Amino acid sequence: MAEAVRSLILLALAAAALTAAAALAAWWFETSRRLRRILKRVLKARPEAEAVDPGQGRAAGLDFEGRSVAVLWDKGGSGLVYSFDELDGAELIVDGHVAARVARGEPRRPLDAMGRNAELVALRLIFADARFPEFELDLWGDQSAYRAKGETPADAVRQGRRWLAHVDAVFRTGGTRARPEEPQSPPPAPRAVARPAAKEDRPPWDEDDDQPMLPLD
Repeated sequence: MAEAVRSLILLALAAAALTAAAALAAWWFETSRRLRRILKRVLKARPEAEAVDPGQGRAAGLDFEGRSVAVLWDKGGSGLVYSFDELDGAELIVDGHVAARVARGEPRRPLDAMGRNAELVALRLIFADARFPEFELDLWGDQSAYRAKGETPADAVRQGRRWLAHVDAVFRTGGTRARPEEPQSPPPAPRAVARPAAKEDRPPWDEDDDQPMLPLD
C-alpha cells in the first residue's frame, strides 16, 4: 500500500514538473518576448524605443547610442539593421490614412486626430533602400500588443506619435549627442542604400536570404 502511494506521489510530482516546464517554455517563446530579445541582440543594446506586432511577428527598435534601427519579421527569423543615415521617414497610419508624417528634409506633418475609435493603427518606416524601401507593422489591430494588454486605440496612436517624435529628433540632431567627457565624433559618410546587418551584428539568420533560419533563443 505504501509503495503504491509513493508511486502516485512521484507521478503527481512528475506531472507537475512537466506542466511547469511547459508553462515556462510557452512564456519564454511567446512572440513578443522573443522579438524583444532578438531586437536587443541585433542592436547589441536595449532599444530606447521599440514597437512590437505579435500578430504579424514583426518588430522595430531604435538605438540612439549605436545610431541604428532594426526591423524584424517572420517572428524574428528575418530582419535588417540600418544606420540612421538610411532612415528617410516615418508615417503613422490610422484606418488607412496617413495621420502624421516626418520625412528627411521636409516639415513635420503633425497628428490630425487621436483615433480613439480606430480599427487599425500602423507605423510605417521608410528607408533609402531600393530592395526594402519600407517596413510596416500594426500598433493596433486584431492581435496587437495593446489590445492584448486591454488598452485602447488611443494608446497605440500615442506610441506611434512618440515614434515619429524620435525619428524627427534623429533628423534634427543626428540621433545622439556626444557625452560630456567624450569629444564629438564626426558624422559617418552617408550611404546610398541600406545594408543587411553586418556579419558580426547578425542574429543567427541563414546567410541565404531566401531561406532564413529562426534564431535560437
